[in-house]
Amino acid sequence: MLDQPAPMSLDDFSSFGIDAERGFLPTEDPLLELPAQFAPWEEIAHDMPKLIVAGRLRHAVEGMPLLSMAAVEDERALRRAMMVLSYFGHAYVWSGGDVAGRIPENIAVPWHQVATRLSRPPVLSYASYALDNWGRIDLNGPIEIENLTILQNFLGGADEDWFILVHVDIEARAAQAIRAIPAALEAAACQDADGLETQLKEIEASLAAMITTLRRMPDYCDPYIYFHRVRPYIHGWKDNPAVPNGVVYEGIEAYGGEAQKFRGETGAQSGIIPAIDAALGVAHERDKLRVYLMEMREYMPPGHRAFVHEIERQSTLRTFVHGSGVRRQSLVSVYNACLRRVEEFRYIHLEYAAKYIFRQAENYTNSNSVGTGGTPFMPYLKKHRDETCDGLLETDGADENEIP
Repeated sequence: MLDQPAPMSLDDFSSFGIDAERGFLPTEDPLLELPAQFAPWEEIAHDMPKLIVAGRLRHAVEGMPLLSMAAVEDERALRRAMMVLSYFGHAYVWSGGDVAGRIPENIAVPWHQVATRLSRPPVLSYASYALDNWGRIDLNGPIEIENLTILQNFLGGADEDWFILVHVDIEARAAQAIRAIPAALEAAACQDADGLETQLKEIEASLAAMITTLRRMPDYCDPYIYFHRVRPYIHGWKDNPAVPNGVVYEGIEAYGGEAQKFRGETGAQSGIIPAIDAALGVAHERDKLRVYLMEMREYMPPGHRAFVHEIERQSTLRTFVHGSGVRRQSLVSVYNACLRRVEEFRYIHLEYAAKYIFRQAENYTNSNSVGTGGTPFMPYLKKHRDETCDGLLETDGADENEIP
């Protein structure tokens, strides 16, 4: 039997590509522009909304020179290149009135090159769509929705921008919980009930702030606009009836001309809820849903997926809280409060899935019921919520308000 690698220190956030103040958002604000030799990319990225509307996007992309990222070492540039190329790839496949079953070499080759260096698949994932796709209006101001702008979009407009900005703001508010997790796990391991209770209160407060932002989604993102003008471009090409055989990445020797199947952008590729689930010991049944959740980690930045994995390996939090329940009801209560917040977050998400996707799709016979990640999203989201509720621990009194 092979020895398991020694646990990594969760306190060393930098080793996971995590920032103590920003959570999973990058330590430095995303790069606004690539070096001068990539000007042809930046020009098309800037004009993308107009090119899509004019039906000229594919023609413009096909005319781009084949550029290499091999000499670029700056990670901010690599992440911006990944974002720009991901937008090119998805716009090429999904714009133009018909679905393109191939991605031309001048996108595919550098896209695959950058994706390999970042240890992510060459497809638009949450990291490029949200984590690396924002800038601050006031550079001295906070990372919050009123001080943020989107760097890249497909069609543009308030609805598309707001949809992404809500996710960025949630990531910023989640930093409080991400900071608290290592200390919470340490407190549980040392059987420090007071310390654990303090950290669980931090996690609960962070989740409450995330929920406040999530509830703002309808402010500027209309369900009809989202379904017709935002959602179509973030689909992937795995388990998607529109591209049942996947998409060919031209010029990639490693693929041998075979079509590839990758899932599209989805919030399930964020590390926030998986990290909190892992810390709290929320168990997902070993079924297709769990397989899907594990697959989504391959689309995360490698440090983020390693962080979640280490939390799973090291957390004894639920065991300690459960064992201390008889003598420490306040600890059980704050633990349950965290679970209730996760449940509430998932409940709102389920409501939005019904409002923004399911009800919109009912009016169109050519619509399908899969999410942008290629899953039957309604059953999956309900199951997420139910499995969170299953983790609640018994207390002496009914001190929690149930989420409907």
